[in-house]
Amino acid sequence: MHFFYESISIQAWIAFILLFVVMLLLNEFSRRSLWAGILMFIILPLFLSFVVWPKTSAGTNVDNWFQHAKIISVNLGAWIFLALRYSKRVQSWNWYKVLPMLILVINILEAVEREFEISHMTTTTVVDGMTYLGGTWNVVNAWAGILNILILCGWFGIYVSKDKNRTMIWPDMLWFWIIAYDLWNFTYAYNALGDRSFYVFPVLFSATLAAHFIRKGAWLQHRTHTLAFNQLIMFTWPALFVSSSIAVHSSWNPAAMWLLSIISFVFNLGVFIYQVKTIIAKKKNPFKDELYTDHKDYIELKEMEEQF
Repeated sequence: MHFFYESISIQAWIAFILLFVVMLLLNEFSRRSLWAGILMFIILPLFLSFVVWPKTSAGTNVDNWFQHAKIISVNLGAWIFLALRYSKRVQSWNWYKVLPMLILVINILEAVEREFEISHMTTTTVVDGMTYLGGTWNVVNAWAGILNILILCGWFGIYVSKDKNRTMIWPDMLWFWIIAYDLWNFTYAYNALGDRSFYVFPVLFSATLAAHFIRKGAWLQHRTHTLAFNQLIMFTWPALFVSSSIAVHSSWNPAAMWLLSIISFVFNLGVFIYQVKTIIAKKKNPFKDELYTDHKDYIELKEMEEQF
């Protein structure tokens, strides 16, 4: 048995890479036009909901309040983003920019609540084919998730790019917040999803890579799209990442869960302290103002937009 996972087969590594590539391609396809977004986030989920998922997901590891809440909230987020990206009227409503932030907060809170819930499962527990082992590490990472919410800022600065792809840009969401989120979210997956967590990384990393090298400033849109696609896969093939030939089982090592939870908490706390110092030094209101307008990445985004 290894520190984080039991043995990882060649088939699992191939599936890992394939999932990463599929996430990148589907994300690019879905952000290219309004009709691509409607197909991937409205037509396809509705068809699967009524025709496929009643047969594939009932009574499986995805048939619980958390997974149902997740798939509803993430698709709702995609719908809200589509409206913002393609409706001039919606873009004129400044209050509407709060909704992307709220969707993100809801998604984080869902996971925080789930982790608090699992923390009470202090002995190995199997529910609908999923194994759980809870402990204080869940509480530590849940607080990292709360910190991750507190360090959100600059949502009134969200805008839609002027290029043909109409991408939703959040310029104040910089690399250190994204890393803080990724650390927290992967740790949540490792602590609370266990045997499925190996395949969470390519989904997370695809959004982060897209936000740094494909379309900067659009992390939230990338993350929402890739998470939605991953949820579609899980509800269609619930056993794929849990009990199939490519499944990778967690070692259920408390030391590994503690290590990840502490790293997640410390990094999010560090960003929180940095943000508080920034607020004080610049005398800004984090509920109304953008905080990082003097950062290199922020300036590059604005200069890029001026080219269109």
